[in-house]
Amino acid sequence: MKVNRDRLAQHFETISQYGKFGETGVCRPTLTPVEKEAFLVVSEWMREAGMSVRIDNFGNLIGRLEGKRKDAPILMMGSHLDSQPYGGRFDGTAGVLCGIEAVCALTEAGLTPDVSIDVVAFCDEESWRFNKGVFGSRGIIGQVELEELSITDKDGISRREALIAFGCNPDELQQSVYPPNSIGAFLELHIEQGPILDSKNLSIGSVTGISGPVWLSVTVKGFAGHAGSVPMNMRKDALIGAADMIRAINQMVRRDEVPTVATIGSLKVFPNSPNIIPEAVEFTIDLRDIDENRRTRYEQQIRAEIAHISDQHGLTFEIKENFQFSPTQCAPWIRNIIREESEAIVKECPELISGPFHDAIILAQVCDIGMIFVRCKDGISHNPAEYASYDDLAQGTELLMKTAVRVATKLGEREQGL
Repeated sequence: MKVNRDRLAQHFETISQYGKFGETGVCRPTLTPVEKEAFLVVSEWMREAGMSVRIDNFGNLIGRLEGKRKDAPILMMGSHLDSQPYGGRFDGTAGVLCGIEAVCALTEAGLTPDVSIDVVAFCDEESWRFNKGVFGSRGIIGQVELEELSITDKDGISRREALIAFGCNPDELQQSVYPPNSIGAFLELHIEQGPILDSKNLSIGSVTGISGPVWLSVTVKGFAGHAGSVPMNMRKDALIGAADMIRAINQMVRRDEVPTVATIGSLKVFPNSPNIIPEAVEFTIDLRDIDENRRTRYEQQIRAEIAHISDQHGLTFEIKENFQFSPTQCAPWIRNIIREESEAIVKECPELISGPFHDAIILAQVCDIGMIFVRCKDGISHNPAEYASYDDLAQGTELLMKTAVRVATKLGEREQGL
């Protein structure tokens, strides 16, 4: 079995043209014509690798390589093809293309895995278009709520409308849910999105666990007035209050020097006029930690601080939880396989915690998971400067392929009761 490094590189070069801006940037929003075009190209590569291909009603692109035991729980691999609005060429895409290349290497070697392998490009992992992501991975395990179909993007297009335009049937979502116990394990290759591998001059790593996020939306309300006539001490300025909250949240997490991270990534001001005192501000909080108890303590402190600052400024507020996921550990038996197989590929394959969350955090609710990290230059991600070398990606793909063969064998043995 041999990974074709040049073919893999060509696939990356080709798919990076879909949604390209500037020299290296990619903006490929979920459920848009440009993502559909990318799906059609990737579908052909799946077929060339020996897979049957379909797009399900959640907007997932799924390629299946049939295994020897067609009724056994499958091995799933993959990631996503949608990008951030100011994104790079490798985030998510690496997990899909390297998964396809791993399967292609198997079929070219004439090897049929013990169980079937699905390679999936999940719909809307990135979250930014409809503000609630990992949609496709949540969908296949039955965790999508019908109310999510009415969520609209900035142009007023609902997720339901976007799914229909994409060729999906949102009235038949249940048909695309995988039956219970039908997924035996999930593997995801991803660029690290952090600096550890690059700082150690190492190409690949093994993930031990994924930090759990909680996403909050905060709405702060004051009272609009003329910017020239209302004295400063008589104002109920929602933006000033929100600014104090944002500063307080940042200082709260920074001062303790813990792995916890808090990010305010989106801000909306109403009525957003230069000569009107802001009446309302909406902002998001992305709070993450590998320790759920510590994350909960910070969330409680943040909520209390928002209430305190609102009272100081004579404002009202509302906090809405968009979603939250518990921190997740990768399965020890899969980590052991990754470690053992890496020894023939690289001198060192360190174990790392993933701060970013991935589709794997969702699949972990129904099966064992494993993750492989590939070095990215300077740890840069969600940025057009994001870069991973094709040599490193080929090494990661070789490790993914060898791990997949052993995991599929293990799943087959479980099915036989061995």
